[in-house]
Amino acid sequence: MRHYQRDATLNPAELANLAGLTPATCARRLDKLHVHGVIRGNRAVIDWRVLGYEVEVSLRITLDKTQSRAFEDFTDKAKTIPEVVEIQSFLGRVDLRLSVIARDMQHYQQLYRTAILTLPHIADIEALMHVARLKSDEILPL
Repeated sequence: MRHYQRDATLNPAELANLAGLTPATCARRLDKLHVHGVIRGNRAVIDWRVLGYEVEVSLRITLDKTQSRAFEDFTDKAKTIPEVVEIQSFLGRVDLRLSVIARDMQHYQQLYRTAILTLPHIADIEALMHVARLKSDEILPL
């Protein structure tokens, strides 16, 4: 798994060579990891900055919890905004965090006014402008 998570393009023979296994054993183990949900899939990681998205904003959202469907209504609508690339939920003062990307500040302002602020049941919103990504690693310490 340590080798596979660093390079998921390795075929079973290449992976087997690195892990000191036979290709058949390696293929069986990979199949088991997929079947048991340990490996959920392989994906392409796209650098959205290369595609012209220069602004990233983290929005901390507190919902009006007097509304019984506040969470469901909000997340259902937020999922329809293509520029919302991540939604996280929390326990505590902040209920949700949205990660929003935009081409520039003008595009972000337009998104904020026409899409974000129209989301239902917002009690409070705090915007944090992304400056730098100091660490972004999905590799587990195996």
